[in-house]
Amino acid sequence: MTSVAIIGSGFGGIAAAVRLKEAGVTDLVLFEKSSDVGGVWRENTYPGAACDVPSHLYSLSFAPKADWSRRFAPQAEIHQYLRDVARDFGVLPHIRFGSEVLSARFDEGRARWRLTLSGGGEHEADVLVTATGQLSRPSRPDVPGLDTFEGTLFHSATWDHGHDLTGERVAVLGTGASAVQFVPAIAPRTAHLTVFQRSAPYVLPKPDRAYRERAKKAFARVPGLLRLSREANYVSNELRSLGFNTEPRLLFAHRAAYRKYLARSVADPVLREKLTPTDPMGCKRILMSNDWYAALQRPDVEVVTDRVTEVRPHSIVTADGTEREVDTIVLGTGFAATEFLAPIRITGRGGRVLHEQWADGASAYLGTVVPGFPNFFVLYGPNTNLGHNSIIFMLEAQVRWVVQAVRHLERGRVRWLEVRRDVAEAFDAWVQRRVRGTVFAGGCRSWYLTESGRNTQNWPASTITFRRRLHRLRPEDFAPAPAAVPEGAGRAAR
Repeated sequence: MTSVAIIGSGFGGIAAAVRLKEAGVTDLVLFEKSSDVGGVWRENTYPGAACDVPSHLYSLSFAPKADWSRRFAPQAEIHQYLRDVARDFGVLPHIRFGSEVLSARFDEGRARWRLTLSGGGEHEADVLVTATGQLSRPSRPDVPGLDTFEGTLFHSATWDHGHDLTGERVAVLGTGASAVQFVPAIAPRTAHLTVFQRSAPYVLPKPDRAYRERAKKAFARVPGLLRLSREANYVSNELRSLGFNTEPRLLFAHRAAYRKYLARSVADPVLREKLTPTDPMGCKRILMSNDWYAALQRPDVEVVTDRVTEVRPHSIVTADGTEREVDTIVLGTGFAATEFLAPIRITGRGGRVLHEQWADGASAYLGTVVPGFPNFFVLYGPNTNLGHNSIIFMLEAQVRWVVQAVRHLERGRVRWLEVRRDVAEAFDAWVQRRVRGTVFAGGCRSWYLTESGRNTQNWPASTITFRRRLHRLRPEDFAPAPAAVPEGAGRAAR
Protein backbone atom coordinates (compact mmCIF):
# COMPACT_ATOMS: atom_id res chain seq x y z
CA MET A 1 0.00 0.00 0.00
CA THR A 2 1.33 3.43 -0.98
CA SER A 3 1.84 5.90 1.85
CA VAL A 4 1.46 9.65 1.31
CA ALA A 5 2.71 12.62 3.33
CA ILE A 6 1.16 16.05 2.72
CA ILE A 7 2.64 19.30 4.02
CA GLY A 8 -0.02 21.95 4.71
CA SER A 9 -3.72 21.94 5.52
CA GLY A 10 -5.10 24.78 3.44
CA PHE A 11 -7.28 24.31 0.37
CA GLY A 12 -4.65 22.24 -1.46
CA GLY A 13 -3.74 19.93 1.39
CA ILE A 14 -7.35 19.26 2.39
CA ALA A 15 -8.46 18.67 -1.22
CA ALA A 16 -5.58 16.23 -1.79
CA ALA A 17 -6.38 14.35 1.41
CA VAL A 18 -10.08 14.01 0.54
CA ARG A 19 -9.45 12.78 -2.99
CA LEU A 20 -6.70 10.36 -1.92
CA LYS A 21 -8.98 8.92 0.77
CA GLU A 22 -11.70 8.46 -1.84
CA ALA A 23 -9.13 6.61 -3.99
CA GLY A 24 -8.49 4.17 -1.14
CA VAL A 25 -5.28 5.65 0.27
CA THR A 26 -5.47 5.11 4.02
CA ASP A 27 -1.79 5.52 4.94
CA LEU A 28 -2.05 9.28 4.78
CA VAL A 29 -0.62 11.99 7.03
CA LEU A 30 -0.91 15.78 6.80
CA PHE A 31 1.71 17.82 8.62
CA GLU A 32 0.52 21.19 9.89
CA LYS A 33 2.87 23.50 11.78
CA SER A 34 -0.04 25.33 13.40
CA SER A 35 -2.77 24.08 15.73
CA ASP A 36 -5.56 24.52 13.18
CA VAL A 37 -6.28 23.99 9.48
CA GLY A 38 -6.73 26.85 7.03
CA GLY A 39 -3.41 27.95 5.54
CA VAL A 40 -3.44 31.62 4.52
CA TRP A 41 -7.05 31.92 5.66
CA ARG A 42 -5.97 30.96 9.16
CA GLU A 43 -2.98 33.28 9.19
CA ASN A 44 -4.36 36.44 7.56
CA THR A 45 -6.77 37.83 10.14
CA TYR A 46 -6.21 41.52 9.50
CA PRO A 47 -9.25 43.84 9.66
CA GLY A 48 -11.33 43.69 6.49
CA ALA A 49 -9.73 40.48 5.19
CA ALA A 50 -11.93 38.87 2.53
CA CYS A 51 -11.73 37.03 -0.77
CA ASP A 52 -11.83 38.73 -4.17
CA VAL A 53 -13.23 35.64 -5.94
CA PRO A 54 -16.99 34.93 -5.64
CA SER A 55 -17.76 32.52 -2.79
CA HIS A 56 -19.55 29.94 -4.92
CA LEU A 57 -16.43 29.66 -7.07
CA TYR A 58 -13.90 29.96 -4.27
CA SER A 59 -14.91 26.63 -2.76
CA LEU A 60 -14.16 22.98 -3.48
CA SER A 61 -16.30 21.33 -6.16
CA PHE A 62 -16.98 18.31 -3.95
CA ALA A 63 -17.98 20.49 -0.97
CA PRO A 64 -20.40 23.18 -2.19
CA LYS A 65 -21.72 25.63 0.40
CA ALA A 66 -25.18 27.09 -0.11
CA ASP A 67 -25.20 29.48 2.84
CA TRP A 68 -22.26 31.78 2.24
CA SER A 69 -23.10 35.07 3.94
CA ARG A 70 -21.87 37.24 1.10
CA ARG A 71 -21.04 37.04 -2.58
CA PHE A 72 -17.38 37.59 -1.57
CA ALA A 73 -16.77 35.75 1.69
CA PRO A 74 -14.83 37.28 4.60
CA GLN A 75 -11.75 35.58 6.02
CA ALA A 76 -13.34 34.05 9.12
CA GLU A 77 -16.06 32.38 7.06
CA ILE A 78 -13.58 30.85 4.62
CA HIS A 79 -11.49 29.60 7.51
CA GLN A 80 -14.54 27.99 9.09
CA TYR A 81 -15.45 26.45 5.74
CA LEU A 82 -12.07 24.70 5.62
CA ARG A 83 -12.54 23.48 9.18
CA ASP A 84 -15.94 22.08 8.23
CA VAL A 85 -14.61 20.31 5.12
CA ALA A 86 -11.74 18.76 7.08
CA ARG A 87 -14.20 17.52 9.70
CA ASP A 88 -16.99 16.36 7.37
CA PHE A 89 -14.68 14.44 5.04
CA GLY A 90 -12.73 12.72 7.80
CA VAL A 91 -9.43 14.53 7.25
CA LEU A 92 -8.83 15.64 10.85
CA PRO A 93 -7.68 12.22 12.13
CA HIS A 94 -4.92 12.27 9.50
CA ILE A 95 -3.49 15.65 10.56
CA ARG A 96 -0.51 16.05 12.88
CA PHE A 97 -0.91 19.54 14.28
CA GLY A 98 2.09 21.41 15.66
CA SER A 99 4.39 19.44 13.34
CA GLU A 100 6.56 21.60 11.13
CA VAL A 101 8.49 19.82 8.38
CA LEU A 102 12.06 21.10 8.38
CA SER A 103 13.46 18.93 5.62
CA ALA A 104 12.68 16.00 3.33
CA ARG A 105 15.18 13.65 1.70
CA PHE A 106 14.53 10.98 -0.92
CA ASP A 107 16.09 7.57 -0.16
CA GLU A 108 16.82 6.02 -3.56
CA GLY A 109 17.60 2.60 -2.17
CA ARG A 110 14.21 2.32 -0.53
CA ALA A 111 12.30 4.66 -2.86
CA ARG A 112 10.91 6.59 0.08
CA TRP A 113 10.84 10.11 1.44
CA ARG A 114 12.19 10.73 4.91
CA LEU A 115 10.85 13.84 6.63
CA THR A 116 12.56 15.58 9.53
CA LEU A 117 10.12 17.31 11.85
CA SER A 118 10.43 20.08 14.39
CA GLY A 119 11.26 18.60 17.77
CA GLY A 120 13.49 15.94 16.20
CA GLY A 121 10.85 13.51 14.98
CA GLU A 122 10.93 11.73 11.61
CA HIS A 123 8.39 10.25 9.24
CA GLU A 124 8.67 8.16 6.07
CA ALA A 125 6.34 7.96 3.10
CA ASP A 126 6.36 6.73 -0.49
CA VAL A 127 4.91 9.97 -1.85
CA LEU A 128 5.45 13.57 -0.75
CA VAL A 129 2.92 16.29 -1.60
CA THR A 130 3.59 19.92 -0.66
CA ALA A 131 0.61 22.24 -0.26
CA THR A 132 2.22 25.26 1.38
CA GLY A 133 0.99 27.78 -1.18
CA GLN A 134 2.71 30.74 -2.81
CA LEU A 135 1.55 33.41 -0.34
CA SER A 136 2.55 31.94 3.00
CA ARG A 137 5.78 33.74 3.96
CA PRO A 138 5.46 37.49 4.69
CA SER A 139 7.93 39.71 2.88
CA ARG A 140 9.76 42.30 4.94
CA PRO A 141 10.98 45.38 3.03
CA ASP A 142 14.68 46.20 2.94
CA VAL A 143 14.44 49.66 4.51
CA PRO A 144 17.41 51.04 6.44
CA GLY A 145 16.67 51.36 10.14
CA LEU A 146 13.51 49.28 10.18
CA ASP A 147 14.90 47.17 13.03
CA THR A 148 15.58 50.30 15.08
CA PHE A 149 11.93 51.35 15.24
CA GLU A 150 10.86 51.57 18.88
CA GLY A 151 7.13 51.75 18.31
CA THR A 152 4.88 48.84 17.36
CA LEU A 153 5.65 47.11 14.07
CA PHE A 154 3.95 44.11 12.45
CA HIS A 155 3.08 42.63 9.05
CA SER A 156 -0.51 42.44 7.90
CA ALA A 157 -0.20 38.64 7.77
CA THR A 158 0.74 38.55 11.47
CA TRP A 159 -1.67 41.20 12.68
CA ASP A 160 -1.22 42.23 16.29
CA HIS A 161 -4.82 42.15 17.54
CA GLY A 162 -3.65 42.93 21.06
CA HIS A 163 -2.44 46.35 19.99
CA ASP A 164 -5.03 49.13 19.91
CA LEU A 165 -4.55 51.59 17.04
CA THR A 166 -7.10 54.04 18.45
CA GLY A 167 -5.71 57.56 18.53
CA GLU A 168 -2.32 56.53 17.13
CA ARG A 169 -0.23 57.87 14.28
CA VAL A 170 -0.05 54.86 11.99
CA ALA A 171 2.11 54.31 8.90
CA VAL A 172 1.25 51.71 6.28
CA LEU A 173 3.98 50.58 3.89
CA GLY A 174 2.48 49.16 0.71
CA THR A 175 -0.74 49.44 -1.28
CA GLY A 176 -1.35 45.85 -2.35
CA ALA A 177 -4.34 43.55 -1.93
CA SER A 178 -4.11 43.40 1.87
CA ALA A 179 -3.66 47.14 2.37
CA VAL A 180 -6.64 47.89 0.16
CA GLN A 181 -8.72 45.90 2.65
CA PHE A 182 -7.28 46.85 6.02
CA VAL A 183 -6.63 50.58 5.45
CA PRO A 184 -10.35 51.44 5.16
CA ALA A 185 -11.01 49.27 8.22
CA ILE A 186 -8.50 50.98 10.51
CA ALA A 187 -8.56 54.56 9.19
CA PRO A 188 -11.56 55.68 11.33
CA ARG A 189 -9.74 54.58 14.53
CA THR A 190 -6.37 56.24 14.02
CA ALA A 191 -5.45 59.81 14.86
CA HIS A 192 -3.55 60.02 11.59
CA LEU A 193 -2.82 57.42 8.94
CA THR A 194 0.00 57.77 6.43
CA VAL A 195 -0.03 55.42 3.44
CA PHE A 196 3.37 55.09 1.76
CA GLN A 197 2.71 54.10 -1.83
CA ARG A 198 5.45 52.82 -4.11
CA SER A 199 3.15 52.40 -7.11
CA ALA A 200 -0.56 52.96 -7.49
CA PRO A 201 -2.72 49.87 -8.02
CA TYR A 202 -5.63 49.51 -10.39
CA VAL A 203 -8.73 49.33 -8.20
CA LEU A 204 -12.18 48.39 -9.48
CA PRO A 205 -15.48 48.46 -7.58
CA LYS A 206 -16.26 45.17 -5.85
CA PRO A 207 -19.67 43.75 -6.81
CA ASP A 208 -20.22 42.45 -3.28
CA ARG A 209 -23.47 42.04 -1.41
CA ALA A 210 -24.93 40.03 1.42
CA TYR A 211 -27.04 37.05 0.38
CA ARG A 212 -30.63 37.22 1.57
CA GLU A 213 -31.99 34.28 3.51
CA ARG A 214 -34.36 33.36 0.71
CA ALA A 215 -31.43 33.21 -1.72
CA LYS A 216 -29.52 30.87 0.61
CA LYS A 217 -32.57 28.63 0.90
CA ALA A 218 -32.95 28.57 -2.87
CA PHE A 219 -29.29 27.60 -3.34
CA ALA A 220 -29.80 24.76 -0.85
CA ARG A 221 -33.14 23.48 -2.12
CA VAL A 222 -33.39 24.15 -5.86
CA PRO A 223 -31.54 21.36 -7.71
CA GLY A 224 -28.67 22.66 -9.80
CA LEU A 225 -29.02 26.33 -8.78
CA LEU A 226 -25.82 26.46 -6.73
CA ARG A 227 -23.92 24.65 -9.47
CA LEU A 228 -25.33 27.08 -12.04
CA SER A 229 -24.14 30.04 -9.97
CA ARG A 230 -20.70 28.50 -9.66
CA GLU A 231 -20.43 27.82 -13.40
CA ALA A 232 -21.73 31.27 -14.32
CA ASN A 233 -19.05 32.86 -12.13
CA TYR A 234 -16.44 30.58 -13.65
CA VAL A 235 -17.36 31.41 -17.26
CA SER A 236 -17.54 35.14 -16.51
CA ASN A 237 -14.05 35.09 -15.00
CA GLU A 238 -12.59 32.76 -17.59
CA LEU A 239 -13.51 35.10 -20.43
CA ARG A 240 -10.97 37.52 -18.97
CA SER A 241 -8.23 35.06 -19.87
CA LEU A 242 -8.29 36.47 -23.39
CA GLY A 243 -7.24 39.89 -22.06
CA PHE A 244 -4.71 38.57 -19.58
CA ASN A 245 -3.08 35.85 -21.65
CA THR A 246 -3.84 36.38 -25.35
CA GLU A 247 -4.30 40.04 -26.21
CA PRO A 248 -3.80 42.57 -23.39
CA ARG A 249 -5.62 45.23 -25.41
CA LEU A 250 -8.82 43.28 -24.75
CA LEU A 251 -8.74 44.64 -21.20
CA PHE A 252 -9.99 47.97 -22.58
CA ALA A 253 -13.35 47.57 -20.83
CA HIS A 254 -11.63 47.06 -17.47
CA ARG A 255 -9.40 50.08 -18.10
CA ALA A 256 -12.45 52.19 -18.94
CA ALA A 257 -14.24 50.97 -15.81
CA TYR A 258 -11.20 51.84 -13.70
CA ARG A 259 -10.88 55.36 -15.13
CA LYS A 260 -14.58 56.00 -14.60
CA TYR A 261 -14.43 54.69 -11.03
CA LEU A 262 -11.39 56.78 -10.13
CA ALA A 263 -12.84 59.95 -11.66
CA ARG A 264 -16.16 59.43 -9.88
CA SER A 265 -14.54 58.58 -6.55
CA VAL A 266 -11.69 61.12 -6.25
CA ALA A 267 -12.48 64.77 -6.89
CA ASP A 268 -9.09 66.24 -5.95
CA PRO A 269 -6.94 66.27 -9.11
CA VAL A 270 -3.69 66.15 -7.13
CA LEU A 271 -4.72 63.05 -5.19
CA ARG A 272 -6.24 61.51 -8.30
CA GLU A 273 -2.90 61.90 -10.06
CA LYS A 274 -1.15 60.14 -7.17
CA LEU A 275 -3.63 57.27 -7.39
CA THR A 276 -3.29 56.83 -11.16
CA PRO A 277 -1.11 53.79 -12.04
CA THR A 278 1.76 54.17 -14.44
CA ASP A 279 2.08 50.43 -15.13
CA PRO A 280 0.06 48.60 -17.80
CA MET A 281 -3.17 47.19 -16.41
CA GLY A 282 -2.86 43.57 -15.34
CA CYS A 283 0.93 43.32 -15.02
CA LYS A 284 0.28 43.59 -11.30
CA ARG A 285 -2.72 42.22 -9.47
CA ILE A 286 -5.94 44.13 -10.21
CA LEU A 287 -7.67 44.93 -6.93
CA MET A 288 -11.30 45.39 -5.92
CA SER A 289 -12.65 47.67 -3.21
CA ASN A 290 -15.65 49.87 -2.57
CA ASP A 291 -14.03 51.96 0.17
CA TRP A 292 -10.32 52.31 -0.68
CA TYR A 293 -10.61 55.67 -2.45
CA ALA A 294 -13.02 57.00 0.18
CA ALA A 295 -10.57 56.08 2.96
CA LEU A 296 -7.69 57.88 1.24
CA GLN A 297 -9.74 61.10 1.08
CA ARG A 298 -10.28 61.31 4.82
CA PRO A 299 -8.77 64.51 6.32
CA ASP A 300 -6.67 62.38 8.70
CA VAL A 301 -5.21 60.20 5.92
CA GLU A 302 -2.19 61.13 3.80
CA VAL A 303 -0.89 59.35 0.69
CA VAL A 304 2.89 59.67 0.29
CA THR A 305 4.52 58.70 -2.98
CA ASP A 306 8.08 59.72 -2.11
CA ARG A 307 10.36 56.74 -1.49
CA VAL A 308 10.99 55.71 2.11
CA THR A 309 14.72 56.09 2.71
CA GLU A 310 15.03 55.48 6.44
CA VAL A 311 13.14 54.39 9.51
CA ARG A 312 14.18 55.98 12.80
CA PRO A 313 13.17 54.98 16.35
CA HIS A 314 9.99 57.07 16.20
CA SER A 315 9.68 58.26 12.61
CA ILE A 316 9.91 57.56 8.88
CA VAL A 317 12.01 59.64 6.48
CA THR A 318 11.31 59.93 2.76
CA ALA A 319 13.53 60.86 -0.18
CA ASP A 320 12.42 64.51 -0.12
CA GLY A 321 13.83 64.81 3.41
CA THR A 322 10.48 64.90 5.20
CA GLU A 323 10.39 63.18 8.59
CA ARG A 324 7.01 61.94 9.86
CA GLU A 325 6.59 60.79 13.43
CA VAL A 326 4.62 57.55 13.83
CA ASP A 327 3.58 55.27 16.67
CA THR A 328 2.89 52.08 14.70
CA ILE A 329 4.07 50.72 11.36
CA VAL A 330 1.99 48.13 9.51
CA LEU A 331 3.77 46.32 6.69
CA GLY A 332 1.44 45.67 3.78
CA THR A 333 4.37 44.48 1.70
CA GLY A 334 3.09 41.12 0.53
CA PHE A 335 4.82 37.76 0.49
CA ALA A 336 8.03 36.08 -0.64
CA ALA A 337 6.07 34.38 -3.40
CA THR A 338 8.99 33.40 -5.62
CA GLU A 339 10.74 31.52 -2.78
CA PHE A 340 8.74 28.34 -3.27
CA LEU A 341 8.66 25.87 -0.36
CA ALA A 342 11.16 27.86 1.71
CA PRO A 343 12.44 27.28 4.33
CA ILE A 344 11.94 23.50 3.92
CA ARG A 345 15.11 21.82 2.61
CA ILE A 346 14.12 19.21 0.04
CA THR A 347 16.78 16.81 -1.26
CA GLY A 348 16.04 14.58 -4.21
CA ARG A 349 17.79 11.82 -6.10
CA GLY A 350 21.58 12.02 -6.18
CA GLY A 351 21.67 14.53 -3.32
CA ARG A 352 20.36 17.41 -5.43
CA VAL A 353 18.78 20.20 -3.35
CA LEU A 354 15.58 21.68 -4.73
CA HIS A 355 16.35 25.31 -3.91
CA GLU A 356 19.78 25.01 -5.53
CA GLN A 357 18.15 23.57 -8.65
CA TRP A 358 15.72 26.50 -8.54
CA ALA A 359 18.41 29.14 -7.96
CA ASP A 360 17.55 30.91 -11.22
CA GLY A 361 13.81 30.63 -10.65
CA ALA A 362 11.44 27.79 -9.84
CA SER A 363 9.96 25.61 -12.56
CA ALA A 364 7.96 22.40 -12.58
CA TYR A 365 6.30 20.28 -15.24
CA LEU A 366 2.61 21.21 -15.21
CA GLY A 367 3.48 23.24 -12.13
CA THR A 368 3.49 19.97 -10.22
CA VAL A 369 6.56 17.70 -10.67
CA VAL A 370 10.30 18.38 -10.85
CA PRO A 371 13.03 16.30 -12.55
CA GLY A 372 15.36 14.70 -10.03
CA PHE A 373 12.66 14.50 -7.35
CA PRO A 374 10.74 11.22 -7.65
CA ASN A 375 7.27 10.81 -6.15
CA PHE A 376 7.26 14.50 -5.26
CA PHE A 377 4.28 16.71 -6.13
CA VAL A 378 3.86 20.46 -5.62
CA LEU A 379 0.36 21.93 -5.35
CA TYR A 380 0.04 25.60 -6.34
CA GLY A 381 3.54 25.24 -7.72
CA PRO A 382 5.51 27.36 -10.20
CA ASN A 383 3.44 29.11 -12.87
CA THR A 384 0.05 28.00 -11.58
CA ASN A 385 -1.09 31.37 -10.21
CA LEU A 386 -3.94 33.21 -11.92
CA GLY A 387 -4.92 36.79 -12.55
CA HIS A 388 -8.38 36.08 -13.88
CA ASN A 389 -10.03 33.12 -12.13
CA SER A 390 -10.15 30.93 -9.02
CA ILE A 391 -7.00 29.12 -7.91
CA ILE A 392 -9.24 26.40 -6.46
CA PHE A 393 -9.90 25.24 -10.02
CA MET A 394 -6.17 24.86 -10.61
CA LEU A 395 -5.63 23.03 -7.32
CA GLU A 396 -8.36 20.51 -8.05
CA ALA A 397 -6.90 19.80 -11.50
CA GLN A 398 -3.53 19.12 -9.87
CA VAL A 399 -5.07 16.94 -7.17
CA ARG A 400 -6.85 14.74 -9.73
CA TRP A 401 -3.52 14.27 -11.52
CA VAL A 402 -1.71 13.42 -8.29
CA VAL A 403 -4.35 10.79 -7.47
CA GLN A 404 -3.74 9.23 -10.89
CA ALA A 405 -0.01 9.16 -10.14
CA VAL A 406 -0.53 7.44 -6.79
CA ARG A 407 -2.81 4.86 -8.40
CA HIS A 408 -0.14 4.23 -11.04
CA LEU A 409 2.44 3.64 -8.30
CA GLU A 410 0.12 1.26 -6.49
CA ARG A 411 0.02 -1.00 -9.50
CA GLY A 412 3.59 -1.88 -8.54
CA ARG A 413 5.17 -1.72 -11.98
CA VAL A 414 7.59 1.09 -11.08
CA ARG A 415 9.26 2.10 -7.86
CA TRP A 416 8.84 5.79 -8.48
CA LEU A 417 7.64 8.45 -10.90
CA GLU A 418 10.18 11.09 -11.93
CA VAL A 419 9.39 13.44 -14.81
CA ARG A 420 11.88 13.33 -17.68
CA ARG A 421 14.17 16.35 -17.77
CA ASP A 422 13.59 16.96 -21.48
CA VAL A 423 9.83 16.92 -20.96
CA ALA A 424 10.08 19.39 -18.07
CA GLU A 425 12.43 21.69 -19.97
CA ALA A 426 10.21 21.70 -23.05
CA PHE A 427 7.21 22.58 -20.91
CA ASP A 428 9.08 25.37 -19.13
CA ALA A 429 10.22 26.80 -22.47
CA TRP A 430 6.58 26.81 -23.61
CA VAL A 431 5.48 28.58 -20.43
CA GLN A 432 8.15 31.26 -20.62
CA ARG A 433 7.49 31.79 -24.32
CA ARG A 434 3.76 32.15 -23.70
CA VAL A 435 4.15 34.42 -20.69
CA ARG A 436 6.04 36.96 -22.80
CA GLY A 437 2.80 37.67 -24.66
CA THR A 438 0.68 38.19 -21.55
CA VAL A 439 -0.12 41.25 -19.45
CA PHE A 440 2.32 39.93 -16.85
CA ALA A 441 5.17 40.86 -19.20
CA GLY A 442 4.18 44.51 -19.20
CA GLY A 443 7.51 45.65 -17.82
CA CYS A 444 6.44 46.46 -14.28
CA ARG A 445 8.03 45.22 -11.08
CA SER A 446 5.77 42.77 -9.27
CA TRP A 447 5.77 39.76 -6.94
CA TYR A 448 5.25 37.60 -10.01
CA LEU A 449 8.92 38.04 -10.97
CA THR A 450 12.27 37.01 -9.58
CA GLU A 451 15.10 39.52 -9.26
CA SER A 452 16.29 38.49 -12.72
CA GLY A 453 12.85 39.16 -14.22
CA ARG A 454 11.75 35.55 -14.69
CA ASN A 455 8.03 34.96 -14.16
CA THR A 456 7.75 31.96 -11.85
CA GLN A 457 4.16 32.58 -10.75
CA ASN A 458 1.59 32.92 -13.50
CA TRP A 459 -0.13 30.44 -15.77
CA PRO A 460 -0.04 32.00 -19.25
CA ALA A 461 -3.18 30.38 -20.68
CA SER A 462 -6.76 29.53 -19.80
CA THR A 463 -7.66 27.30 -16.86
CA ILE A 464 -9.36 25.04 -19.40
CA THR A 465 -5.97 24.51 -21.03
CA PHE A 466 -4.45 23.70 -17.65
CA ARG A 467 -7.14 21.16 -16.80
CA ARG A 468 -6.84 19.56 -20.23
CA ARG A 469 -3.09 19.14 -19.85
CA LEU A 470 -3.59 17.46 -16.49
CA HIS A 471 -6.57 15.39 -17.57
CA ARG A 472 -4.57 12.18 -17.96
CA LEU A 473 -1.28 11.07 -16.46
CA ARG A 474 1.10 10.17 -19.27
CA PRO A 475 3.55 7.46 -18.10
CA GLU A 476 5.72 8.23 -21.11
CA ASP A 477 6.50 11.65 -19.61
CA PHE A 478 8.39 9.95 -16.80
CA ALA A 479 11.87 8.47 -16.80
CA PRO A 480 12.19 4.66 -16.56
CA ALA A 481 12.46 3.48 -12.97
CA PRO A 482 13.44 0.12 -11.50
CA ALA A 483 10.78 -2.45 -10.84
CA ALA A 484 9.18 -2.43 -7.43
CA VAL A 485 10.79 -4.50 -4.69
CA PRO A 486 8.81 -7.43 -3.28
CA GLU A 487 6.26 -6.57 -0.57
CA GLY A 488 8.04 -6.05 2.75
CA ALA A 489 11.56 -6.05 1.32
CA GLY A 490 13.74 -3.05 2.02
CA ARG A 491 11.05 -1.34 4.06
CA ALA A 492 11.47 -0.22 7.61
CA ALA A 493 8.53 -0.48 9.95
CA ARG A 494 6.65 2.76 10.24
